[in-house]
Amino acid sequence: MDKIIMKGGHRLEGEVSVSGAKNAALPILASALLADGKSIYRNVPDLADVKTMLKVLGTMGCGTGRLGGAQSDMCEVEVHGPITPEAPYDLVKTMRASVLVLGPLVARFGRARVSMPGGCAIGARPIDQHLKGLKALGADIHLTEGYVEATAKHLTGGTVNFDVITVTGTENVMMAAVLARGRSVLENCAREPEVEELARVLNKMGARIEGAGTSVITIEGVEALKPVEHAILPDRIEAGTLMVAAAITGGDVLIKRVVPEHLEAVILKLRETGCTLTTGNGGIRVRAPQVLHSVDVKTTEHPGFPTDMQAQLMALMTVADGTSVISERIFENRFMHVPELHRMGADITVQGHTAVVKGVRTLSGAPVMATDLRASASLVLAGLRAEGKTDIQRIYHLDRGYERLEQKLSALGADIQRVKA
Repeated sequence: MDKIIMKGGHRLEGEVSVSGAKNAALPILASALLADGKSIYRNVPDLADVKTMLKVLGTMGCGTGRLGGAQSDMCEVEVHGPITPEAPYDLVKTMRASVLVLGPLVARFGRARVSMPGGCAIGARPIDQHLKGLKALGADIHLTEGYVEATAKHLTGGTVNFDVITVTGTENVMMAAVLARGRSVLENCAREPEVEELARVLNKMGARIEGAGTSVITIEGVEALKPVEHAILPDRIEAGTLMVAAAITGGDVLIKRVVPEHLEAVILKLRETGCTLTTGNGGIRVRAPQVLHSVDVKTTEHPGFPTDMQAQLMALMTVADGTSVISERIFENRFMHVPELHRMGADITVQGHTAVVKGVRTLSGAPVMATDLRASASLVLAGLRAEGKTDIQRIYHLDRGYERLEQKLSALGADIQRVKA
């Protein structure tokens, strides 16, 4: 098992490019099931979650693989011949997003058997809204021995009003509706850029989707879709993490391959800390101030401040001047990084869904343990600023969502390396 060893105190400078978005790649790979033939995707990040999705598709009988070598950013999914419409527990338990094959399978093949995802470290993430949407389109749903079994001779367009905003639920039902007979209206939809990106890909395949990126999505069903070639959009959460890395080290970094419109809430908060951010030519330049100012944050659905950036911003606030209040409104258990930041000298008090962070002058390197994907990123960020050596265990969490992050930070001047534990 790998770990990361780093020594803080190095100012980051230079240029770095953002990889493709994990949260866009996963549903787009699943959408390949909707068409017969070979789809080719570019800018696909080399991540553990992407590998798991390709394994899920492979177990069904799809042809999958990287084009041009293991670290190439191109991959293919070929759907041809008989498909086994099942996603087994052994794979779904390692990545909840595997449930995204449910909608495409029942829409195209008339049946699906997908393991229930089970628990998640950061909180309850039920799929009841996925099932509600599929039922509204005419699918029969049964829960048997820990599996969702969905069948439909054919799906029929209908109206789905999500009780709560759900990104993967919106994506799953949208993929099912593109092959349903008639018109579907999805209400109270997630508005994230990754939802827009999936709709963009489906439309390239021949779907008729309008309204993605708003709370109401309208879909006119079509009889068949065709395979596609597409380049995945840049990962806004990786970009935000790199922006915080520049800020916490007092650095000056140009982050390339970014869509600034996808990060407006993060950009606003970093400017409030005193950072100077300049956008243009598909990039963002971050120049840190001599003294960081504390800011208050409430996470919420897009276009609000993303929950996936909460841990990273908290790491920044540990060394800001003043006191900040961070409220987590999306997941009930997303402060698991706090005890590890305490080990590095942070002054944080958690009260329910709110964390009060009092900035300290210095952090100290310490042995710490990653508990989830974004928590692991917050520990790396804290380690960039801490005095002395930081030893981060269980970085397989980091590998789920960041492509070679330690190499990118090293190229900017960080003293960081991956070693065998």
